Amino acid sequence: MRRLALLGGGFSMDDDGLLDDWVLGHARASRPKVCFVPTASGDAPAYLDRFFSAFRPRVCEPSVLPLFRRELDDAELRRFLLSQDVVYVGGGNTANLLAVWRAHGVDRLLCEAYDRGTLLCGISAGANCWAEGSHTDSFGPLTFLPDGLGLLSGSVCPHYDSEPGRRSSYQAAVAVGALPAGWALEDGVGALFTDGLLAETVTRAPQARLFQVEPDGENGAMERALPCRLLPEAQ
Repeated sequence: MRRLALLGGGFSMDDDGLLDDWVLGHARASRPKVCFVPTASGDAPAYLDRFFSAFRPRVCEPSVLPLFRRELDDAELRRFLLSQDVVYVGGGNTANLLAVWRAHGVDRLLCEAYDRGTLLCGISAGANCWAEGSHTDSFGPLTFLPDGLGLLSGSVCPHYDSEPGRRSSYQAAVAVGALPAGWALEDGVGALFTDGLLAETVTRAPQARLFQVEPDGENGAMERALPCRLLPEAQ
């Protein structure tokens, strides 16, 4: 069973930890090994600190994979990544993330881990990277990036409700075929895909939704809101 989760929140955005607990609840181990991959932020030290502060108190074994000061050789890197139960990718620059992963062979290792049952997840750039394409500000202005690992068919747009221009720009890219139809996440949403199919949608924010966006055949795009289960203790 191959699984990945798109996150519209988590420890880097939210104080309640509900989406992170939801992710851990889907891990294949009772005390999962959770590896944070902060490549998109340039391995920002403050981001690493926030991850450890959030996950060390939880029932898991947290670790970080740095690539800008790489510590593992190819064999050790493969052993390390394939031993993880959860790989959690942080936000930042999607284009840079993909380029660095490919330079180090991490893209191939993550695909192998996915096929072996590791739960892959992430927020913002860490959600974008799994699809065929994504909506991004990697180049400054909002635009389309027809590039990704392709583990999830279609495209992804994060921050659909919280960043000005996201909604209209993503719909325009889908409408003209610059990006394939895909998934738009409002902040607060979590979407779990099993073997490429949407299996579960949750939210920590009562009004937040996941949208399926596709061309409408008339040089436009249409969005369809999908129901999301409100996580326990959500406000």
